[in-house]
Amino acid sequence: MNNIKTVFFMTLMGVIFLALGYVAGGRSGMTFALVFAIGINVFSYWFSDSMVLRMYNAREVGSDSRLYHIVQDLAKRDGLPVPRVYVIASDVPNAFATGRSPSHAAVAATEGILTMLDDEEIRGVLAHEMSHIKHRDILISTIVATFATAVSYLANILQWAAIFGGGRDNDDDNGGGGGIIGLLASIIIAPLAATMVQLAVSRTREYMADDAGGRLTGDPLALASALAKIDAYAHRRVLPGATESTAHMCIINPFTGVGSGIAKLFSTHPSTQDRIARLQKLDRELHSR
Repeated sequence: MNNIKTVFFMTLMGVIFLALGYVAGGRSGMTFALVFAIGINVFSYWFSDSMVLRMYNAREVGSDSRLYHIVQDLAKRDGLPVPRVYVIASDVPNAFATGRSPSHAAVAATEGILTMLDDEEIRGVLAHEMSHIKHRDILISTIVATFATAVSYLANILQWAAIFGGGRDNDDDNGGGGGIIGLLASIIIAPLAATMVQLAVSRTREYMADDAGGRLTGDPLALASALAKIDAYAHRRVLPGATESTAHMCIINPFTGVGSGIAKLFSTHPSTQDRIARLQKLDRELHSR
């Protein structure tokens, strides 16, 4: 179901981009915006691991580390290459995965994870992160971000065109525009919709990683317990080095939990309560057989 949702949201993002591109500049406008967005996001995708790890001052650990052995065991069980393993010198518990592919991946966890959680909870957290690697969630988020960037770029073109009273030359397209209502919708609603779709994809992938992580360890309740502890701490302290641009990577948003209603639409993560409820349901499913 979550894979179907991801396909739906990515298709919707493509529709938003095509519609806005038609209004802004036809095929030529869409092509330019897409190439521009691809350039930005491919660079981010290719070098994301080194940039993010440097941002958090993470240090790599080897086979003498407790964390490394847990990751190594999970990778073997899931048929994945062993990713590089990093520890972040912070007592605020959190973790994330990064890297452009399973063979170029890294998993990082804070010292707070190691001191606050027991071994089964740590396994649950790391299994969640290994799922992000297995399902190439960094690639998926980059594709979605590319379209979101392109939509924002096209909206800016339209905004400046409206300010200076310009328009577009329809050298390769007929019609377009849609009047002032269409213009306002393109400038305001399209970027907002693209952002909401991008965040919805992020939340869907978090649900998938929870499910896959719980199945990998066979103990969804351990992951649920870990999420509750990390979330409670995140409401009190922000992870040092965290930024809005990297918040979606963490197992719990470092800028505290997710609210309900409208705020929920603009969150990178589902509510922790919803995630725990799903893990509890998964545990009943796994152990009722």
